[in-house]
Amino acid sequence: MEESNTKLTKKGGGRLCCICNQRRAALKRPKTLEQICRECFYEVFEEEIHQVIVDNQLFKPGERIAIGASGGKDSTVLACVLAELNRRHNYGLDLFLLSVDEGITGYRDDSLETVKRNEVQYGLPLKIVSYKDLYGWTMDEIVKMIGLKNNCTFCGVFRRQALDRGASLLKVDKVATGHNADDIAETVLLNILRGDIARLSRCTSIVTGEDGPIPRCKPFKYTYEKEIVMYAYFKRLDYFSTECIYSPNAYRGFAREFIKDLERIRPRAILDIIKSGEDFRISTSTKMPEQGTCERCGYISSQKWCKACVLLEGLNRGLPKMGIGRSSRGLNNDPKKDKYMKQGNGTKSIENKQCGSLDF
Repeated sequence: MEESNTKLTKKGGGRLCCICNQRRAALKRPKTLEQICRECFYEVFEEEIHQVIVDNQLFKPGERIAIGASGGKDSTVLACVLAELNRRHNYGLDLFLLSVDEGITGYRDDSLETVKRNEVQYGLPLKIVSYKDLYGWTMDEIVKMIGLKNNCTFCGVFRRQALDRGASLLKVDKVATGHNADDIAETVLLNILRGDIARLSRCTSIVTGEDGPIPRCKPFKYTYEKEIVMYAYFKRLDYFSTECIYSPNAYRGFAREFIKDLERIRPRAILDIIKSGEDFRISTSTKMPEQGTCERCGYISSQKWCKACVLLEGLNRGLPKMGIGRSSRGLNNDPKKDKYMKQGNGTKSIENKQCGSLDF
């Protein structure tokens, strides 16, 4: 048997796939370091995601699922794989593409063209919601006011809420996002470095927001970024690969580089960090923020105003730093500023209502 394998290996000009033992290996899996052929890679890649979906009961037959689509590799592969698995395993899902237009010229406008092509390629309806329509601001306008520092704070907060608002318009049961294993490992490290106990306790959950308007799930929780790139490359998927022009100095980038360094030394380090995050236990004596609803827009919040409304108020009043860092609590805790949060009784009312235009 060994002689036969040796001959086949020499005849094919390379190693045989360690799974089928018939075709020539085309790649080495970053997660396991196995040398496998393309066909076996497609099969194991898709089957692992299917098992994650089944084991965690991410979906139920008949549910409407919005796929957060940015046009990048993660969301494009997610749309491709979910559409395929939905057909192959008869999940019985109604799938939609949901995109957020942040208003970044030369980046998001180009990536949305990719999403529009994906709409045709996968036969999935597309819904686009924009910062301009929801908040009255584009990211280009925000960066023009605040500069390149802290701009990711605005974008991240607004995007999370915009996804929920778009999902509400589509009347979906869940939003599936393309967050992969690398993203989750990075988030674990960031929350440790920031000492953010509240987020640390839920950042490894495969389903989040169950107490909010619309839950979110991460089918790629245990899927390596490199393998997503390989899948997209070998399948020749149509995706947009340019990085956001406003995020080269994002704090997350430092955690990302550290994760990549660890992966080079020990590929399983990514899964180990996720496992460590899953095993964290928060002391029962630790006081956690209590979830409520924003008095202004009705969105889920642990303060009187949600973070998006605080940031938006700062922008509209020409005080963008008011919503950054520790000062972001000013609107919620400062009696002198609390008057802006009350309506009627002779106090100032909020004229800009874009953020509160949708009910949850």
